[in-house]
Amino acid sequence: MKRDSRLSGILHVLLHMAEQDGPVTSEMLATAMQTNPVVIRRIMGGLRDQGYVSSEKGHGGGWTLTCDLNAITLRDIYDAIGAPTLLAMSNRTEAPGCLVEQAVNAALVQAFNDAEALLLTRLGEVTLAQLSADFHTRLSQRGGKFDLETVHAS
Repeated sequence: MKRDSRLSGILHVLLHMAEQDGPVTSEMLATAMQTNPVVIRRIMGGLRDQGYVSSEKGHGGGWTLTCDLNAITLRDIYDAIGAPTLLAMSNRTEAPGCLVEQAVNAALVQAFNDAEALLLTRLGEVTLAQLSADFHTRLSQRGGKFDLETVHAS
């Protein structure tokens, strides 16, 4: 089963944008993310609808952050992308009348709900500013300078 990495990718894009002094084009972000600009525009369109980014067309245009990194949590972005399923596991439902299956599913439902609640709480505790600070610490340790097109070099 393929894992859903949209949240990670969107956070990645937002942090790249936070490092820019002006608008960033979909093409620049796509190069940094090793994807297609259409994918970036689709992602960014949803964030624009939530008020986290804005866009301008034409020469000098592109995407700009419109949110305070201290005020936006990972949970906010998770919700903005439609709150995708967090856990890949689920219950067996082939024999709903089976008392054993019912007992197993009851226990698993509670465990899954507890795990999701814990994860959502943690996502709500981490801000984009905290991610940005961690990035800057790592960049400083590397002794590097931020450049959108070369930042992924090891």
